[in-house]
Amino acid sequence: MTGAAGKVGTLLRPRLAREGRILRLSDLHEVETGPGEEWVTADLADPVAMAEAMKGVDAVLHLGGQSRERPWADIVHANINGMHVLLEAAREEGVQNLVLMGSHHAVGFHTRPAEGEDLPDYAFPRPDTYYGVSKVVMEALGSLYHDRFGMDITVVRLGTCNEGSLDTRGLATWISPDDLNRLVEAALVAPGYHVVWGVSENTRRWWSLEEAKSIGYVSRDDSESYAEALIAEHGEPDLTDPIHDRAGGIFTLKELGGSW
Repeated sequence: MTGAAGKVGTLLRPRLAREGRILRLSDLHEVETGPGEEWVTADLADPVAMAEAMKGVDAVLHLGGQSRERPWADIVHANINGMHVLLEAAREEGVQNLVLMGSHHAVGFHTRPAEGEDLPDYAFPRPDTYYGVSKVVMEALGSLYHDRFGMDITVVRLGTCNEGSLDTRGLATWISPDDLNRLVEAALVAPGYHVVWGVSENTRRWWSLEEAKSIGYVSRDDSESYAEALIAEHGEPDLTDPIHDRAGGIFTLKELGGSW
């Protein structure tokens, strides 16, 4: 697991733990390991460090890199060059199964389809940030390494993962940590190449789950359990507002440049 010190890594570590499984954790910032965990400090863009991290690994869950908008050079170093180094290290070690944590920001400028329809699993890239561009590259590199080298790769266009939905936008985009764990477990053994939405089976969801279900994902959570309290505080969401109408929400409203 790369990016093990981040929010998603912290949420998933206890959920991925099981008897007989060793989680090898990697990040730039060391965390305290628990039972069934190993630690390797590694920069994604360092081929020597990534080769060491890959030794003896059966599968990779890639969460690492810049997790928010940064200057272009920072994004390229961690999320694009780092992604390539990771895939090369995995290929050279003979790792067959990889799950790459992408983002809905790869398609952030897509808007809600007609009522009763979902935004497709393979919606054409329309990134909303440099960060989103890096996740488009992730999808492209994943496709290349599947087609050229036969690696089984699933890219998750992750929505909003928290213990609960924190705002009314999240009523559509939320995925519970338990559901994300279920999706990752399914993706770790899925043959082929897939791009799937990382979202729970929310009542207000408008992103497709067909591809995720095709690899064995079963969502058991729904953000609607948070709706009453959130709507009482913030009001019913205006679905014509870009925050609710565009996949990338507020990140589609900012001017290009600076810190978004």
